Amino acid sequence: MKLIILTQYFPPEVGAPQNRLFELAVRLRKVGMDVTIMTAMPNYPQMKVHKGYRWRLHKKEVMEGMTVHRSWIYAGSSKRIIPRLFNYFSFVFSSMLVGLFVLRKSDFLMVESPPLFLGISARFLCRMKRAKMIFNVSDLWPESAEKLGLVTNRTMLNWAYKLERHCYKKSALITGQTQGICRDIQKRFPQKKVYWLKNGVDINFYDFKKQNSGAWRKEHAFSDNDFILFYGGILGFAQGLEVILKAASRLKEHTNIKFLILGSGPEKDKLITMKHDLHLDTVVFLDAVPKSQMQEIIASTNASIVPLKRNDLFKGAIPSKIFENLALKKPILLGVEGEAKELFIDTGKCGLFFTPENDEELAIQILELYRNPALVEEMGENGHKFASVNFNRDIIASELFEEIQKLKTK
Repeated sequence: MKLIILTQYFPPEVGAPQNRLFELAVRLRKVGMDVTIMTAMPNYPQMKVHKGYRWRLHKKEVMEGMTVHRSWIYAGSSKRIIPRLFNYFSFVFSSMLVGLFVLRKSDFLMVESPPLFLGISARFLCRMKRAKMIFNVSDLWPESAEKLGLVTNRTMLNWAYKLERHCYKKSALITGQTQGICRDIQKRFPQKKVYWLKNGVDINFYDFKKQNSGAWRKEHAFSDNDFILFYGGILGFAQGLEVILKAASRLKEHTNIKFLILGSGPEKDKLITMKHDLHLDTVVFLDAVPKSQMQEIIASTNASIVPLKRNDLFKGAIPSKIFENLALKKPILLGVEGEAKELFIDTGKCGLFFTPENDEELAIQILELYRNPALVEEMGENGHKFASVNFNRDIIASELFEEIQKLKTK
């Protein structure tokens, strides 16, 4: 079977969708699929096209035995709506043009949403390449953009909802990253097949036995006695990272409780200013690093903080940063209500919960772990077992392959 994966985000970019799609593609190839990638010139999260990819309409590469076609994208750092739309639509049209000439006929085309607009390119390429469409939804867009107040123009929202409906109706299979996403789509489109395509982790890659945390701590001026709380990922609005800084302010007297915030994003400058205003010497910011360096960093910490803003929309969210922490036996402090809490706190016993945006509760839970090393170890073990059984990427890919095979016979 031949599969095209159409996505705006792909390595060498660093980020959750990039990593998730790459790992899925590699495993689908291993179980027998002929996988081709159609993606943009790498630019995220710096929003600058990487050196070696600039001023080109098309570039062909081979990664892990897979052909990767890249097409031009407008990359700009402006937060205004017009430049952001230009960013999305530049790849929509360049992927249509380049894909028309370089992609071979295929059995299936899987498109990643958001950005929802990429559904336009997906429909065009499906027709041209005689492929059935698999619409992979990692976030309910435009619903999430509307509820977060990121898009307020009614005409634009109405158009986006129409595009969403069209994409779902034309899909042979709709896949959702969380059960909440799947339930939402199934309720609105009961006649469509909706499949839970879990995120997960490569248990073998994140080998906690191979890690030596002492060297990394020494290199970055942390002591062996420091209790390090880690956040790694996008520094954006939805994450509500102010809660970490406010909790750090409450715990100032505990000078060996340290907070490590790693990543890039639109809220980073604001958060650094907040750190200085609150005189938080226990908070350290580091820039994003490649995946290959992440496990050493996580292994050098004691626990991870996973927050989101308090919004009903996020009750169906499962932040991908959870999985690598569980694989490395690190307990999580989870500030996400709904599905994530049910899975990883209530069922998996992988960490402690705090109400989203409640810095007092977060500070209390930090102290609970800080004062109970045995609890840290117990929850770390629980998390590793839970991820190994329920979120193993090898199993996830094999199950998806079987689901796609069913579509082939229809």
